[in-house]
Amino acid sequence: MDVEESNATVNLISKEGDQFPVPSGVANMSELVKSMMDDDEEEDEDDTKEIPLPNVKAQVLRKVIEFCEHYLEEPMTEIEKPLKSQNMADVVQQWYATFVDLEQVLLFELILAANYMDIKPLLDLTCATVASMIKGKTPEEIRATFNITNDFSPEEEAQVREENKWCEEA
Repeated sequence: MDVEESNATVNLISKEGDQFPVPSGVANMSELVKSMMDDDEEEDEDDTKEIPLPNVKAQVLRKVIEFCEHYLEEPMTEIEKPLKSQNMADVVQQWYATFVDLEQVLLFELILAANYMDIKPLLDLTCATVASMIKGKTPEEIRATFNITNDFSPEEEAQVREENKWCEEA
């Protein structure tokens, strides 16, 4: 990265059209944005690049940018698999654990944004958070946590459990 590029600013544009000026280092954490910036290399270098992100709401993009800025200052420790704890503070640094302590809707939107924008550390963190919400729970508890309705009749559920008994054996 040359000196001019390190001071460059990129305008990320949310679904609603809100603009978020960020340093190119922050923007480059997204493989999607990085590839879009590479495609625009032929354009005048003095122009601030504008990158539309039509699949990302402004509220979610704000959180994505917050994550990327912090990640550049203090990279997140790698998440061990399988998760060693249901408590995210035991898995990653406290800032990251607090960052993903969100309402489910926003957490799932962050997962979608991280996937769409191709930001692996954020995708790892958000998916590990959902995994920690599932860890050690029964199917009934998982359904309650995520408001999932059981579409199996008791007979169908018993049949599926019988057919897959081998996966629960220790």
